[in-house]
Amino acid sequence: MMSQTLRDARKYEEAMERKIDKAARPDFHLAARVGWMNDPNGFSYYKGEYHLFYQYHPYDSHWGPMHWGHAVSEDLLHWRYLPAALAPDMDYDRDGCFSGSAAVLPDGRHLLLYTGVSREAQPDGSIRDIQTQCVAVGDGMDYDKYTGSPVLTEKDLPEGGSRFDFRDPKIWQKPDGSYRCVIGNCTEQGDGRILLYSSPDGMNWKYEKILAANNQRFGRMWECPDCFVLDGKGVLLTSPQDMLPQGFEYHNGNGTLCLIGSYDEKTDTFTEEHDQSIDYGIDFYAPQTVLAPDGRRIMIGWMQNWDTCNLHTPEQLWFGQMSLPRELSVRNGRLYQKPVRELEALRGEEVRHGNVTFTDVVRLAGVEGRKVDMEVTVRPVDTENMYRKFAVRFAQDDAHQTSVSFRPYESIVKVDRKFSGSRRAIIHQRRCLVNSKDGTIKMRIILDKFSAEVFVNDGEHVLTATMYTDLAADGISFFADGAVSMDVVKYELK
Repeated sequence: MMSQTLRDARKYEEAMERKIDKAARPDFHLAARVGWMNDPNGFSYYKGEYHLFYQYHPYDSHWGPMHWGHAVSEDLLHWRYLPAALAPDMDYDRDGCFSGSAAVLPDGRHLLLYTGVSREAQPDGSIRDIQTQCVAVGDGMDYDKYTGSPVLTEKDLPEGGSRFDFRDPKIWQKPDGSYRCVIGNCTEQGDGRILLYSSPDGMNWKYEKILAANNQRFGRMWECPDCFVLDGKGVLLTSPQDMLPQGFEYHNGNGTLCLIGSYDEKTDTFTEEHDQSIDYGIDFYAPQTVLAPDGRRIMIGWMQNWDTCNLHTPEQLWFGQMSLPRELSVRNGRLYQKPVRELEALRGEEVRHGNVTFTDVVRLAGVEGRKVDMEVTVRPVDTENMYRKFAVRFAQDDAHQTSVSFRPYESIVKVDRKFSGSRRAIIHQRRCLVNSKDGTIKMRIILDKFSAEVFVNDGEHVLTATMYTDLAADGISFFADGAVSMDVVKYELK
């Protein structure tokens, strides 16, 4: 039976959604229906559609008691809101239904596995979140919480595991029909690790092992883990809190980490070989993947960061959006990402400029807009006398611009939004070290009103940033310090 708490949330979101102008939302990125959105949850393919749930506080555009928002899509770009799926209405989740994932049961029902939070006073007088794992089952629209929840509690933690940091289960099904899930945890000293659990039926779970441990290398608590095999390699994604930079990696504080190695399917053993950031921009966190029916591994993340997400006024009716879904591959021990191919169906008129040779600033006929898919390839005119810097500036008018630039001598790409209209001393720039041969670089830039996603060298690096520049600023220009030759292909996105 549906609780009054959930009924109230559904009624509220339906009424408030009507007050939000469609033009104020991104066009092909999922945004909060109303109120607040953070981590993607339950990303799954069910009954012929992609389902995406999300951390949701419908009553305010700032973080609050977590519900699960819900949307569906056939193409990963056009989303239709469904009523909120979960609300904090049981004793074990009374202070929030935190992140989790979804799977399909043998009988065809949709299984949600999530973290329930209840606050408890501790002996020292502090109030702490007790985190447990819970199950709800439904038909793609309405979900009933399993009477046996919580299915995992502090009793199911390995020695030294913190019951205050035990969250974000990511589930998958093995070929034999049994289930596995990874859950973020940390030691009592605050050092992150990923725990592995198994279940014959999705309801009854048991602890298996520590799948991967931080050992004080990458931040502290590891949130939102995901684990899968791709292109013959084991891949472990997680979002560590409080990271310290290492060279050009891990600059986001609360950032992202991809571990690539081998995965033994028989023993569920992960052996780490390589590590890297997932996204090198400013706004990307808590990614989650789905295995599409056609075999693609598709990832989506919260297109925001925890250090800048509370600067908007309470009057704003919605806050938070998801990244573009990305197709993943592994090449030479590295994670590659490219926009889902469905995006190409949105391409309108093509504008093409080849071998544009220039120094200083150039604008090109037909190249402007805030809903754009643009591929730019740049080469030096003279490899002996290399250009010093190249930049693409967009969301531009006389006072504003956001840019992505490349310096061939250092091989550094930088995204910069300090002139985007922000009045706050927040993170405005982020850089990454890329591979470039003879000063040649390729960038694909996707703009959707309030965001830019830059895919460098066919997705070897990705930089994501939000911007809140007035939509009237739709200019695009190109800058070179030194002589470059440039090819541009630009599509307006319908």
